[in-house]
Formats: sequence, C-alpha cells, structure tokens
Amino acid sequence: MTLASPRRRAPRKIARSPFKVLDAPALQDDFYLNLVDWSSSNVLAVGLGTCVYLWSACTSKVTKLCELAPNDSVCSVAWTQRGTYLGVGTNSGEVQIWDVAKCKKTRSMLGHRSRAGTLAWNSHTLSSGSRDRAILNRDIRSPSDYSNKLLGHKSEVCGLKWSYDDQQLASGGNDNQLFVWNSHSSSPILRCSEHAAAVKAIAWSPHQHGLLASGGGTADRCIRFWNTVTNTPLQCIDTGSQVCNLVWSKNVNEIVSTHGYSQNQIVVWRYPSMSKLTTLTGHTLRVLFLAISPDGQTIVTGAGDETLRFWNVFPGVKSQVSGAGDNAVCALARTSIR
Repeated sequence: MTLASPRRRAPRKIARSPFKVLDAPALQDDFYLNLVDWSSSNVLAVGLGTCVYLWSACTSKVTKLCELAPNDSVCSVAWTQRGTYLGVGTNSGEVQIWDVAKCKKTRSMLGHRSRAGTLAWNSHTLSSGSRDRAILNRDIRSPSDYSNKLLGHKSEVCGLKWSYDDQQLASGGNDNQLFVWNSHSSSPILRCSEHAAAVKAIAWSPHQHGLLASGGGTADRCIRFWNTVTNTPLQCIDTGSQVCNLVWSKNVNEIVSTHGYSQNQIVVWRYPSMSKLTTLTGHTLRVLFLAISPDGQTIVTGAGDETLRFWNVFPGVKSQVSGAGDNAVCALARTSIR
C-alpha cells in the first residue's frame, strides 16, 4: 500500500500594487504622529493639517468632520470600538471626542502640556500619549479631564495600544523604551529596553494572549516579540530599515510592517517563522501611517508623499463568502480625501 503525499498548499498571491490611491494633501511627514484610523463601521479618519476628514469605504463619500484653529494641527485620531465616536489629539495638547453621526464635538479634555500624538481606546477609557512624556487615562463618563497619569517615559510617547482583553496598555517612546502597564497600575509591570531607537510601532496579537510585537526606528530597525504573561523576550528580526507601524491580521497568523529609511516598503510576514510573504513598494517617502479594514483583508498606508494607498494583503475568514463584499473597499478610481 502506498500513501499519497500530502498536497502542498500553494503560496497565496498578494497583489504587488495598490488597488486604490487617495490623494491626501497636507498629510504630515512626522514619524511621531498617528493620523489614520479605520473604524469598525468602515469609515477612514485622516488628519490633514488643521482638519479631520472621514472617508466612507463603501460610498467614497468624504466628510469634513472638524477644523482646528489656524495655529493648531491634528496629531492623532482613534476610533472607539463601535466606530461611533472619534478621538482627536491636537498639537496644543487638547484631546477632543467627536460624535461622527452628528459631526459634533462632545468633549474637550486638557492635561497635556504639549502635543498629543497617540491615542488608544479601552471601552470607556481613552488613553493619550504626549510629547510632555505623560500618558493620561481618561474615563469619558467622568467630568474630569483625566482619571490617572502614567509617568515613566523620558521622552515623547509616540505609540499606545491596549491589549484585546483591555487589561494591558503597551506604550512606546522616543526614549527607545517599551513599557507595559496593567489597567490599574501607576508603574509599568514590564520595561523593555532592547530597542536602540524610538518605539512607535506596537501591536498585540489577536491569536495569542499576551503576545506583543514592537518595532524600532532608524537606528534600530528591529521587530521584537514579547510574552507579557511571563515577561520574557521571544525573538528579534532585523528588517533593515526604520519600523514605522505594525498590525496583526485577525484572519491568519500574519503581521504586516511598514517602513521608512531607506526603502519605504511594506512587508507581510508569517508568524512565528517570520518568513516574508511579500514586500510592497510604491510610496516615495517613509510609510508612517497604517490601518486595517474591519473585515481584516485590506490595509491602508499613508506617507508624507501625501497619498493613501489601499492594498489587499490578507485572506478573508472561511465564513466570509458572498457577503464579504459588504465590508470591502468599494470604489477603485483615484480620488482625493478632501
């Protein structure tokens, strides 16, 4: 009796070109800002200069949500999990909350002494990181500007991400430090000092509890993985260029990274082998901004070349068949975000 050899799975084909490009005038070429986020209701928020614009992925409708004072600018945007409210961090250090259905500002919160370049939601809590080196946790049900302040970074806080169970907050700074805080601590429960440059890129795995990825800037170039349950480093990959963003696929165990100096590339990796599935190029400046669609199949990247580019990189989940297009990016022509 002979046994049939197992069928080798054909490698997945990933298109090497974006299927859509949006012009994004005044999209800043600033590594420390976080100006793009994609909501669960399939709306892209983009900070352009003093304004925040909303772009519906299904209708291509563009809405101007707000315009700050002429001497201010948008430094960060972040959607709530339901996609009904948008947090906006400003250069003046103010953090605003907007009801997007009504295009109405519902809260303005102070507390930072400098720009708020990164935001992260945890249920009713909005965390903000600033150039003043502080992280402020804000319970939006409370009238107070913030409920507690987390101090530890020695330079600008440029990355913030809550874990999927809302129990741990990872923060990265221009001091080359990666900290992990629990939901009720005032001191980091984990301090990671291995990076040799600013840590903006942070991503929690949706597949494994406590698995955290972080990426370092120009002098570091590495993606590092950590087990925050056992507080141990796992592996390190030298990517060869500045790591600007990381995001995990929720559909498969893969992670995408975007890069700056010197190749301005986008790389899709298989985890845990960290074999490269593809490298995507097209941006002419460093790829500073990254968000993923609610169906987990499409990423959007933004750069100081003032473009947003949409790429199909991840497969859908098996349950997504004929209805998968409902969450897909619908329009294909090149248009402007404003």
